[in-house]
Amino acid sequence: MGTIIKQPVISEKSIQLGSTSKYAFVVDKRANAPEIKKSVEALFKVKVHRVNIITTPGKPKRMGRMQVRRAGWKKAIVTLMPGYSIKLFEESKKSGS
Repeated sequence: MGTIIKQPVISEKSIQLGSTSKYAFVVDKRANAPEIKKSVEALFKVKVHRVNIITTPGKPKRMGRMQVRRAGWKKAIVTLMPGYSIKLFEESKKSGS
């Protein structure tokens, strides 16, 4: 279950989402919403209300004269039930200000 969630997305937009009980994670490309929900609930011991998924396609990039393709990735925005929060994101808000 732990391999479904790869890492949290730490950006200005995702930190602002944390104030509305929404948290963003980079997840495995093969994962679906029920798997992500179970994984977040088990890993952080919270109750998940909703999972929204965004799939970002790979993009061509240049390295000198060669053109390579950057890998695509999948992001999940997890909305928690009222009264729950994830401490990991609260600590990053405090250290970022």
